[in-house]
Amino acid sequence: MTRLNRITDISGIRVGHAEDERVASGVTALVFDSPFVTAVDVRGGGPGTRETDLLDPAATVPAVDGLVLSGGSAFGLDAAAGAVAWLAGQGRGFPVGDVRVPIVPGAILFDLLNGGDKHWGRFPPYRDLGYAAAESARDGAFALGSVGAGYGARTANLKGGLGSASSEVVGLDGVQVGALVAVNAFGRVTMGRGPHFWAAPFERDGEFGGLGLPAPLPPDLLTWPRETPPGASTTLAVVATDAALTKAQAKRLAMAAHDGLARAIHPVHTPLDGDMVFAVSTGRRPVADMARLASAAADTLARAVAIGVYEATRLPSLDLPAWREL
Repeated sequence: MTRLNRITDISGIRVGHAEDERVASGVTALVFDSPFVTAVDVRGGGPGTRETDLLDPAATVPAVDGLVLSGGSAFGLDAAAGAVAWLAGQGRGFPVGDVRVPIVPGAILFDLLNGGDKHWGRFPPYRDLGYAAAESARDGAFALGSVGAGYGARTANLKGGLGSASSEVVGLDGVQVGALVAVNAFGRVTMGRGPHFWAAPFERDGEFGGLGLPAPLPPDLLTWPRETPPGASTTLAVVATDAALTKAQAKRLAMAAHDGLARAIHPVHTPLDGDMVFAVSTGRRPVADMARLASAAADTLARAVAIGVYEATRLPSLDLPAWREL
């Protein structure tokens, strides 16, 4: 198999994007070929979520049909309803009597102050964007950077974006792990104001520029990135594996994967962020070493964060440069 360095290297996961250029926002949908075990762990102080309570290991629903990441703050929670509508049209969902209810948890990031036209009238566009993103979901390669949920994203000093990466877990007989992330962080993904990524030690094959670490370290390495914004931020992530996990093990994987955000963003998990990580198990391979799997998930997520900013392009309505411009 040719590795694409995408979360879709995990068989059974499809990804689709939809954007509204006028609104300067978008949606990313992950559609699963069959219901997969999923969990979530929230570390930010300002999360926005839909149907995440059912991911608790004690909850009844054993698996979900997909996930949706969206811009738009609370308005973006409508996006998951659009994905539910599309999945219902495909006959998908949790069986209840003679009906099926698609289970699609979702999460949102804040991009309401990026200069786009948010005067959308009676209803925001996110339900339609969610439907379009789910309808366009495909396996294989998909676009990165200023697309989908990362379209209107920002970081402290650079345009944010949508990143993804994958890897094989060393020592686990071919077990795969992948990550997808919408980087809309209060903090910086680079070390100070320079070009070097915090995630540099985990880079593979020059996937985000191959710059390594700076020497000497920049004097503004740990300076506070910016004034407290009037809105909020949030980094939304998904890690996936083909290892067979219970909901409790998936929860542990989501918790550990937050280390990847901490390695790639400074500061992270602030009261202004809604940072969260979903963990998905497709259940195709047995796993006997959760520690190795969790470590690989964190490393892969750190890479995905840097890739999202590396691949981003400037948003016309937002006076913030892209990494590639500098």
